[in-house]
Amino acid sequence: MAGGRVAHPVLKGPSVVKELVIGAVLGLAAGSLWKMHHWNEQRKTRAFYDLLEKGEISVVVDDEQ
Repeated sequence: MAGGRVAHPVLKGPSVVKELVIGAVLGLAAGSLWKMHHWNEQRKTRAFYDLLEKGEISVVVDDEQ
């Protein structure tokens, strides 16, 4: 009675090219998210200073008592 052969997975080392591609993609994704955040903060700051120059807002507290 012969035993059946069991297929064992072949363990290979890490693929350097695959890891470089994954690292580059993750780096670009994180960098683009950070850049979009930076642009959003710049837009808010620019809008604040534009309103300040137009006189629509003020940073001085009104003394109404």
